[in-house]
Amino acid sequence: MPRAKGGSKSRQRRKKIMKLAKGYVGGRGRLYRSARETVERALTFAYRDRRVKKRTFRGLWITRIGAAAKINGLSYSQLITGLKHAGVELDRKILAEIAVADMPAFGQIAQTAKSHLGA
Repeated sequence: MPRAKGGSKSRQRRKKIMKLAKGYVGGRGRLYRSARETVERALTFAYRDRRVKKRTFRGLWITRIGAAAKINGLSYSQLITGLKHAGVELDRKILAEIAVADMPAFGQIAQTAKSHLGA
């Protein structure tokens, strides 16, 4: 009985990897073994970094809010505490967007936070 080598399934599996490796330089884009190693590594980073991206953006928003808060005479933590006491439910993404796009509106938000700090 002849030995079965996988045939079409093996070819499909290899083609899938080689398609993902398209555009890679040198053997990484032409040789199956190198391509597979590189693609696996790339997919691992892609999976990880979809989660890291969320952390990175949150840090960016906090930096922007903190800078705008300083302009209005508050620290970041004072601003957030004041907004919590005032019952303002704006998330950091929206606060950062307001800080960048509309400083007068952010100034009013900061004043609201200031007035509720002692409460």
